[in-house]
Amino acid sequence: MNTSEHTLLELKAKVDSLEPIRRKLEALKSKHVGTFQQTDTYFDVPKGRLKLRQINSEKTQLIYYERDNVSKPKRSDIFIMEIPESKAFTALLKKILKVKVTVKKTREIYWFEKTQIHLDTVDSLGCYVEFERKTPNTPKEIERNTKHLEKLMKTLEINPENLEKLSYSDLINLK
Repeated sequence: MNTSEHTLLELKAKVDSLEPIRRKLEALKSKHVGTFQQTDTYFDVPKGRLKLRQINSEKTQLIYYERDNVSKPKRSDIFIMEIPESKAFTALLKKILKVKVTVKKTREIYWFEKTQIHLDTVDSLGCYVEFERKTPNTPKEIERNTKHLEKLMKTLEINPENLEKLSYSDLINLK
């Protein structure tokens, strides 16, 4: 079973359209990884967030993460486990835990200067841009990588006023 645990710096911003950002990413020669259909089922847990992610009905991951709800680049401690027997595991998890919300989205993934960039179209929420950057968990490295995300935000002309502090699951629950 494949698992990983790491610290990320991430940010998310609401945008009117993904097309201008897609064009800028292409002009920067960023690497387009692919476009994926993702369904995230969030579960009620006492701490952090737990979701089961199905990608193109081919791959399933169990993802647990903790982060602050702030509208700026934020640290996220994340644990990801690949689930090989997904149907049985999903049925068991839904029996044990209460489903909080399901989020469906189309996600385009790009890589630019060690930052993963997501162009997300989220059902019932609209369009978002998300940055994720792995970082060593030291104050100096977190500050250095935060500055990198802020610079990339300026390069892609993402308005800081559009930064989102909540997860998609929280936003859907607010509707």
